[in-house]
Amino acid sequence: MNFTKTTEQSSKYEHLEKMSVAELLSNINNEDKTVPLAVEKALPQIELLVAKVVEKMKLGGRLFYIGAGTSGRLGIVDASECPPTFGVPFDLVNGIIAGGDNAIRKAVENAEDNTTQAWIDLQEQNIKENDVVIGIAASGTTPYVIAGLEKCHENNITTGCITCNEGSPLAITAQFPVVVVVGPEFVTGSSRMKAGTAQKLVLNMISTATMIQLGKVKGNKMVDMQLSNDKLVDRGVKMIMSEIPVDYEKASQLLKEFGSVRKAVENFK
Repeated sequence: MNFTKTTEQSSKYEHLEKMSVAELLSNINNEDKTVPLAVEKALPQIELLVAKVVEKMKLGGRLFYIGAGTSGRLGIVDASECPPTFGVPFDLVNGIIAGGDNAIRKAVENAEDNTTQAWIDLQEQNIKENDVVIGIAASGTTPYVIAGLEKCHENNITTGCITCNEGSPLAITAQFPVVVVVGPEFVTGSSRMKAGTAQKLVLNMISTATMIQLGKVKGNKMVDMQLSNDKLVDRGVKMIMSEIPVDYEKASQLLKEFGSVRKAVENFK
């Protein structure tokens, strides 16, 4: 298949080793500024994917991210933030990385080239027809991810993707592709940079918009967040105070009694 892999094209900056620290930082920052504009062009694609995820979740489905290397790690980060932020079950949004949990910290040799393991990994999570699987790969050519989506199609499971190369095998394979073309990286081929930033922005959008659509935010507040540390408890108390006429002490008491901002507000007499 012939397509232009823009993520691998040569950087438009030369002789990086001769730049001062200030020049390096300024040039990296200038490249980073282009990423949100590239994401903006993909908003219609992101909207279609989010609508499908919401539809499937309302039928009892779950969301899975699969990826290798940086892409896999970004999926895990987004998935792991959903329970504390929105108070959802830990297995509603799941991140799977090629090579297993060991690959979160260290690269696992040849893991991304395995064409059978993604489906095995998904089966271990008891994947079902109402679930949605989003493959993440900057290059759009990662065998682990592409083969995983293909196997999903054989089993009537909805797929999406986040990639940075238009016309890539992954973009063609996914039913709901999101393609954010960020162009060459500052360091040639280092797709953890602009491509990684683009993937993170899109993941933020997908999970946040989905959870809001599912009623996990009230007004603009995380009313179902897990109260897992003092900072979050304090935030919850102040949320209650902004919703109902009580002082800090009473709000704190209500939060302790009912265990969530939403329940504390709803049960206030």
